[in-house]
Amino acid sequence: MLSNRQEDLLIAVALAEFSYETEDVDPDLANHAWQLAADRLVAWDVTPAEAVRALNIGNY
Repeated sequence: MLSNRQEDLLIAVALAEFSYETEDVDPDLANHAWQLAADRLVAWDVTPAEAVRALNIGNY
């Protein structure tokens, strides 16, 4: 089971990826997703790279 922090970080990473994947299709939606991701990361005071490392995913 994930902690609240891990859940928030995982959501932030997913929103950031969604933002990246949709920026050419719907820039407004991509921007909104990025802002939601950033808000979660700010709440935990971590960068996207730190979130990936904290979740032990990716190539970091």
